[in-house]
Amino acid sequence: MKLQYGFHAMHEAWPDTQWQALFNRAWPAYQRWFLKKGIGQQPTYLQSLRQLRAYMPELLPIYERLCELAGGGDTAARFLSMYCPPPYYVSCSQAVWTKTTPFLIRNYDYHPALLEGTVMHSSWLGKPVIASGDCLWGVLDGMNSAGLVVSLAFGGRKLVGIGFGIPLILRYILETCRDLADAVAVLRHIPSHMAYNITLLDRLGEACTVLVAPDRQVQVNPLAIATNHQQLVEWPQHALATATLERESFLIQSLANAEQTAEEFIHSFLQPPLYSTQYARGFGTLYTALYRPDLGSMTLLWPHRTWQQSLEAANPAPEG
Repeated sequence: MKLQYGFHAMHEAWPDTQWQALFNRAWPAYQRWFLKKGIGQQPTYLQSLRQLRAYMPELLPIYERLCELAGGGDTAARFLSMYCPPPYYVSCSQAVWTKTTPFLIRNYDYHPALLEGTVMHSSWLGKPVIASGDCLWGVLDGMNSAGLVVSLAFGGRKLVGIGFGIPLILRYILETCRDLADAVAVLRHIPSHMAYNITLLDRLGEACTVLVAPDRQVQVNPLAIATNHQQLVEWPQHALATATLERESFLIQSLANAEQTAEEFIHSFLQPPLYSTQYARGFGTLYTALYRPDLGSMTLLWPHRTWQQSLEAANPAPEG
């Protein structure tokens, strides 16, 4: 299967016609996924609203605006709350380089047909944010104007519990936090409905990976790398299919190599074992994202093209 580059950029300080166009385009697919087991399996609108108000009250004005743009329907409102959504499994690699000027780099591995492909430039709560979008307002990876960078990787566990979808938690971090300590506090406080490894970097070069799960205490790992398990492998079939241990070992060895340059480290994300072509199995690398807090820049990379973005400007997506 050949990877198609279905990416586009949005630039709206407050949700308006561009977001509404995204909703109209993507909602049929999201609705099918959300209703796969029936609407009765999802929390009600009032239950979702109460939880959103309890844990992320700052997002309520944005949520209400999005529900309005989505037409005010009950199903869309439940979906947009991202409270106890259906499970989803991805395969990612991410790491923070600190030998010279720090940066965060990550590969997002998923099925091409399920990629939203949106780079969202916004300033919803007054803080400029740039992010790879998911679930219409969630975040797969992103950065805010304070220089805080976040990125998610699936934690390699089947368990699904009570909590929010992690993309919305990352959105909340970028909208409300300034540094590593702020972000870690949020991850300790807001429940995630699945296991995820969240790698963080701030403008001062502080970095870590936070392991979240619905059934155990948050763990903070000062080693700012992550693949798709949490300390021990708990889903052997997924670990084998995605080579999570091999990718983790490669990252550890690369960062320990005193002779490796930043350019070489970046290039390694475009090659095996970090770069995957298992698109038909749902584990292919759809993009590599490079975040530079010192420059306020985000660059999406592929083996034969790049797409430069910044907090100030949205550039057209590469063709192909």
